[in-house]
Amino acid sequence: MTTSVDGRTTRWARHNATRRRELVEATLRAIRRHGHAVGMDDIAAEAGTSKTVFYRHFGDRSGLYEAVVESVHAFIWGSLSDALATDRPPQELVTGLADAYLRVVEVDGEIYRFVTNRPGGSPDPVLGITNRIGDQVSAALARWLVAHDLDPSPANTWGHGVVGFTWAVADRWILTDLRRPRADIVAFIGDLFTPAFDAQPATARPMEPTKES
Repeated sequence: MTTSVDGRTTRWARHNATRRRELVEATLRAIRRHGHAVGMDDIAAEAGTSKTVFYRHFGDRSGLYEAVVESVHAFIWGSLSDALATDRPPQELVTGLADAYLRVVEVDGEIYRFVTNRPGGSPDPVLGITNRIGDQVSAALARWLVAHDLDPSPANTWGHGVVGFTWAVADRWILTDLRRPRADIVAFIGDLFTPAFDAQPATARPMEPTKES
């Protein structure tokens, strides 16, 4: 009997997870079709169901918003994974990160606007993803600095600073309706940070004393 109940519970949980995913995908389609200020009626129509079904699965619009943010976070993280996968020099890491993120903004601007215009009381969606990516960029910078016998102390400040700067630039870029080409914005970001990275060899780690000394 226990096994049967557990089996039904597992199947029901899988069904709910699948249905939530379908509803989130329908919400994303509705946002792309109607813009970031889309209403629940249009979202429900896109899903071919009623608002009641959405509220049953997500509680309210804030719950749906948080589920959309989670989905967008996963997409952004996947888009940035290549930029963070290899131990690139800092200049290449920064421009690769900027280009990957700005490409997301360029391709899905209405989704980006939806995510960054959170309902009252919802957690800040940008903070979670920027902290996670900032940690990864910091770790990548630290590995590169250590590999080149340089002081890794700036890595954490640089990593989170670069990520925060890129996010701020993306917010401003979308407010200008992407007036400048993405390649220009990426180049500007690289031009700002490259001098700092080029100066880093002057702060090389002191050599460890040898046994003979």
